[in-house]
Amino acid sequence: MIDKTETGTIDKKQQPLKRGAGTLLPVASLPSKYGIGTFGKAAFDFIDFLRDSKQKYWQVLPVGPTGYGDSPYQSFSAFAGNPYFIDLEILIEEGLIEREDADSVNWGDSPACIDYEKIYKERFAVLRKAFSNSSHMKDQKYTDFCEKNSFWLGDYSLYMAVKEHFGGIEWLRWPDDIRLRKPEAVEAYADRLKQDVQFWSFTQYKFTEQLQALRRYAHENSVEIIGDIPIYVAMDSADTWVNTQQFQMDEDHRPLLVAGVPPDMFSKTGQLWGNPLYDWDYMKKDNFSWWRERMRYSATLYDIIRIDHFIGIVNYYAIDAEADTAMEGKWKKGPGAELLNAINEEIGDTLIIAEDLGVVTKEVTRVLEMSGYPGMKLMQFGFDANPRNSNLPRHFSSNCVVYGGTHDNETLRGYFENAGSQIRANARKALRTKRNRKLVWTIIEAAFRSKADTVIFQIQDYLELDNSARMNTPSTIGGNWCWRLLQGQATPQLAHRIAELSEKYRR
Repeated sequence: MIDKTETGTIDKKQQPLKRGAGTLLPVASLPSKYGIGTFGKAAFDFIDFLRDSKQKYWQVLPVGPTGYGDSPYQSFSAFAGNPYFIDLEILIEEGLIEREDADSVNWGDSPACIDYEKIYKERFAVLRKAFSNSSHMKDQKYTDFCEKNSFWLGDYSLYMAVKEHFGGIEWLRWPDDIRLRKPEAVEAYADRLKQDVQFWSFTQYKFTEQLQALRRYAHENSVEIIGDIPIYVAMDSADTWVNTQQFQMDEDHRPLLVAGVPPDMFSKTGQLWGNPLYDWDYMKKDNFSWWRERMRYSATLYDIIRIDHFIGIVNYYAIDAEADTAMEGKWKKGPGAELLNAINEEIGDTLIIAEDLGVVTKEVTRVLEMSGYPGMKLMQFGFDANPRNSNLPRHFSSNCVVYGGTHDNETLRGYFENAGSQIRANARKALRTKRNRKLVWTIIEAAFRSKADTVIFQIQDYLELDNSARMNTPSTIGGNWCWRLLQGQATPQLAHRIAELSEKYRR
């Protein structure tokens, strides 16, 4: 029986996801000759690959503008899109830039790795040329876009303009008048930086225009987009600058407590994320207005929303803002069912996946059961010889999403290359295979064969790539989020191999 005094009740239970398979590939990792993946031809080609491989889902990770560390989970906005994903070829076709504007730039030395420093230094200059050449200010579609998104767009655009004005430093280090958003300062900077503000709004218009065209093509090919949203926003973001009352901050607009997790398999001192924590008491009194806007907007971008660190909605880990590690934090109670009811009221037919990895308490389990949201299973975690390990295929329920590993894990091949002989022996026994070199595809087939409604593998695992293709190593800075798919790697032969499994196991 559910303890209603702890979790509350959820008014509407979500329907299960359609049985199917999918691929995890960040937009940034798509091939292109301009240094980073975009919403251009390679994205449309990848949808063709998914269609040909009989897959239903493309998981793209967060698509917001990235800041320090290049992580899509530390974005300058919970609403804005990454201007890097605006395809330059499309801008050329529209006559907004010349081909030479894009081709004359050194976007990086390797098509297999994103050079974020070069992208940061060069991309905006090209986009500003497109902005200067555009007649969007006379376009009713642009006017409608700005009006429809007025609840976040103007604040974000001003934030980016002011941030650029001060050399990119975080807003906590801005002069007090604009840091504290004194009305006269906000008005003065908005007037002084009017052209820059308009530029940042233009980038969001083009981002949304291109993403929606891609999404329409995905739907035409029976592919649904899964988008991730981090539970927390970045400290250096328009969200925190504008909405300080929504966070646990002092009167000087500085954080009191920040987010992270205690010591775990990734770090002996825990993970100190540094994100500001929500003031849940204020949010409840405000009827979760900020979350309602966030989820309603996200539902216009994605067919399915994966909430990262979902357990933080039920129990969250609070660390003193002055702490050097995450070791001395404390667990506190989150809003639970109250927030989920607000979310469900806003998202319409869009579905939710709950990233429930970490410290899963009884309350987390209860909330998930009430919500109907599928949680996650990671097959990489299933080979400790514990016959009750919930990450073993025989224990999967239908309402879960199975991964080989996420963007934070080793590739499957890398995992088995680095695992001890006992782990490999456990895996061979659990998967009923005698050869190590067959483990990756044996895992993939076991997932496809399982009861789980949804299975998703990184493209790196379908390609059997080693850890040189790893996307992210938590608690490290540098070298993450760089890997890119090369042109021609997602072959028709690979699509055929995946399609055979999809058809065999009715996905």
